[in-house]
Amino acid sequence: MGKRQPLIPFLFTGLFLSGSNVTLANSGEALYAEHCATCHSASLRGSAHGAALTGPAFSEKWSGQSASDLLAYQMQEMPPGAAGSLSVAQHSAITEYVISQSSLTEGTQLKKTVAELQSVEPGTPDAVEFSGAGSVMDLARNAGSYTMRTADQFRPVTTQELNAPAPGDWLNWRRTPDGHSHSPLAQITGENVGQLSLSWSMAMHSGSNQPTPLVRDGVMFLTHPHNKIQAIDAASGDLIWEYQYAFPPASKMLGGPTRNIAIWQDRLFLATYDAALVAIDARTGQQLWRAQKANYQEAFTHSAGPIVANGVVVSGINGCELFTQSGCFITGHDPETGEEMWRTSTLALPDTPEYATWGDVAPDRRGGGDVWIAGSYDPDLDLVYFGTSQPKPWAAPSRGMSVNDAALYTNSTLALRPQTGELVWYFQHIPGETIDMEVGFERILADIDDTPTLLTVGKDGILWKLNRATGDYMDLLDTMEQTIFEVDRSTGEIAYREDIASAGIGDTYTACPGIYGGHNWQSATFDASRNLLFLPVHQLCSDMTPREVDLGPGGGGYGADVATYPMPGKEGKAGALLAIDVRTMEVKWRIEQEALFLSGALSTDGGLLFIGDLDRRFQALDTDTGELRWSTRLPAPAHGYPITFEAGAKQFVAIPTGIGVFRALTAVIFPGIYQPPDGQALFVFSLPD
Repeated sequence: MGKRQPLIPFLFTGLFLSGSNVTLANSGEALYAEHCATCHSASLRGSAHGAALTGPAFSEKWSGQSASDLLAYQMQEMPPGAAGSLSVAQHSAITEYVISQSSLTEGTQLKKTVAELQSVEPGTPDAVEFSGAGSVMDLARNAGSYTMRTADQFRPVTTQELNAPAPGDWLNWRRTPDGHSHSPLAQITGENVGQLSLSWSMAMHSGSNQPTPLVRDGVMFLTHPHNKIQAIDAASGDLIWEYQYAFPPASKMLGGPTRNIAIWQDRLFLATYDAALVAIDARTGQQLWRAQKANYQEAFTHSAGPIVANGVVVSGINGCELFTQSGCFITGHDPETGEEMWRTSTLALPDTPEYATWGDVAPDRRGGGDVWIAGSYDPDLDLVYFGTSQPKPWAAPSRGMSVNDAALYTNSTLALRPQTGELVWYFQHIPGETIDMEVGFERILADIDDTPTLLTVGKDGILWKLNRATGDYMDLLDTMEQTIFEVDRSTGEIAYREDIASAGIGDTYTACPGIYGGHNWQSATFDASRNLLFLPVHQLCSDMTPREVDLGPGGGGYGADVATYPMPGKEGKAGALLAIDVRTMEVKWRIEQEALFLSGALSTDGGLLFIGDLDRRFQALDTDTGELRWSTRLPAPAHGYPITFEAGAKQFVAIPTGIGVFRALTAVIFPGIYQPPDGQALFVFSLPD
């Protein structure tokens, strides 16, 4: 007989509770957290992906109806794209929990329904049996004895290397601090790309998977949707070490995306769900320090990570829809100690001339100005550039304002000194924004005709061209049909359509593009040798209806009902990819298809453009013509940011998958495209040896 293995201490006490006194009311909160909170938020205040389930608008909509009406609606429509996946008992428990947390009065019909369900014998239809499967799965997930190792080949990253990475490394969110998402690697070309095959893959944690792996000296640092980081041998896929940040479950929002981490010297920097910043030893995965930036219980959180600029860890924050004393901000931290060096508000403060742009709204009733995409950095000008999001609530009447109140510094580009946080200049793209047409995405820094230029695109699809040294307006381009603004290209000034500008509470207006874009977090790539910007956009429209929100302390929210659908006149082709000459601001080529492009774009010196879509395709296109050169089918939709790197003198291309919260939209409006709810992973391709 071989050596006896040690027994695992399975402690099943309390796990198998079928037939016990566990009630649906006790399970409602847990069911809501599992199936609803990702879109509607743990606080029930809603998000960009789901309506508020508390507050004035919710009360107005449901106060005249019975609880059973709410239950029936929930069973018919929820979860989006998966109606029918929950039992009557589960829906009843969720409905009861929602009512208990809102201002509605629970109806007797629902009480009767819940009582009846609680009396059902185990084993009969709709019986709820607490068999403990979830707990056993947690036990299985956490069991294991994998031996973590040290990344011995890792060399500390200098400031010079961070600003100008070696060709085979990927050291910043978009590879270089200027945000180009372009690689000088050219081993893979249009002539041989058809030979690409899978080298290795790595399963990832469930959630909204939007990572950007970093690669240094053949070591990949991969972020998961659970505030988890893995160090992986980039050539073989072997795990080196794994770090798991311990976050409060209620702080994880919208499926928990973590779009990027930063690297500098011997450490990695992670912005966490619970509004903290941590430093991790890149060789060992050990946490070095933790700095708390804000209170996650006030909804503050991170979905994007920091950048390192001139030796400072610079990061924004999001979750700024609730009214707080502080509002949203950008901070600079000492990378050695975590000490906060400075904090700059993204909302105009009382001692600034821009303060009056909020009208009569008190400082603690001003929301928005989130920074949920990483910034860019120009080492020569020593400026970091961030985009800010819209004011909140979304619609001007919901926040007691009009579109004539600019609400600075929302929907702006901010240029800051990384050592001090000094605001050197700002440019507001959309004053008084009222449709969630934020312009908070990537800032691409390019030198065009010897002019230091900044390029950025918002949800409205407008490509802005600014002088990044001064903030002066240079030019713009409508990259798609939009019906929201009248645009003066000579000045960069915009004016809302009249029915949008005059809309009040309860008035519905149409916006093309809608709240999902146009452009969104799926970043563009810039090939400086060709002066071409490759831009993915969503051809979607939305109908928005402003609602009343709680304007008291701790109130706020999104404050609107929204319905989104494919853009009329596009024959169902909701995904578009454009190549734009940024010198002339002309579109060189354009591709349209049914499936949305759901990954960022990546270009290389091999003359290729890599991008992935909702229909599980990862493809390589010719950068000059847009011609398809290679395509492969993935197990799940591409999601996140592709990168390319070199390990062992070989070029690799990596793409993440796993759609997450975006599926709440796409599963409903694209029923003909198979979209598995899971499949979070990283796939890495290369040419044969």
